[in-house]
Amino acid sequence: MSAVRELGGGPYALAAGADGAMWVTLVHDGAIARVGPDGTVDRFPVAEDSRPSIITSGPDGALWFTRSGDDRIGRITTAGELTEFALGEGSAPFGICVGADGALWFTEMGSDVIGRITVDGRLGDRTVVRGTPSMITRGPDDALWFTLNQRNAIGRLDPAGGVTVRDLPTPGSGPVGITATHDDAIWFTEILGDRLGRIPLDGALQEIDLPGKPHAVVADPDDGVWVSLWGSDQLARVSGDGEVDTMDLPAGSEPHGLAIGPDGVPWVALESGFVLRLPG
Repeated sequence: MSAVRELGGGPYALAAGADGAMWVTLVHDGAIARVGPDGTVDRFPVAEDSRPSIITSGPDGALWFTRSGDDRIGRITTAGELTEFALGEGSAPFGICVGADGALWFTEMGSDVIGRITVDGRLGDRTVVRGTPSMITRGPDDALWFTLNQRNAIGRLDPAGGVTVRDLPTPGSGPVGITATHDDAIWFTEILGDRLGRIPLDGALQEIDLPGKPHAVVADPDDGVWVSLWGSDQLARVSGDGEVDTMDLPAGSEPHGLAIGPDGVPWVALESGFVLRLPG
């Protein structure tokens, strides 16, 4: 059964926590929300104008998130204890993921940097990558893959071997979301080109037309991916073979972040103020 929870505050991204709850960034309220397995909601204020953006579950059992409004990386334990780590002024961190080394890797859209922070809060390994790095994911090859929104390209960072960049075939496509799937491929969204891209590690880049400004993408545990269609208030499920099925959402819902719950069911953050768990 599907479930909707009203959170307010602009739900933007979400991640399943080690406690079985779903943790959500509230970008407009400067807060983090916890939606428990029983549906109860707890809110944790972060800081005014901090704009919590992307969130991920860390290897230490805490949730780590970017604060694009005040240039910090945030950490919240499942008990609600908050800590913060300051970055450079104007860095505007956005994407964040766990790397193969057990550290958190993040993008700085304001300074064109891929950064790294260990679970004990030590910053290091800043790599400059021009083109506005946006979202980031650990690839099936254990490299860090990321979208370069203004450069119209996909980047790959091998901590031992440096950066490679692949330009996209569609001019001005505006890549944003990115994820890795179990079929050894990288999938990404092109929000201005209305396309979903796929890069197999052993094959050629492919593109699939989608409606309505695809934004976030997450791997389906069984096959293919789920995509939020921000411009058309829809979700799409795209199979590994490229078949597209869409699901309508309420008008004006502004779907953004996606995550897979502990039970394998997708959730979506609606910036209009709600989180939605799909029928399971």
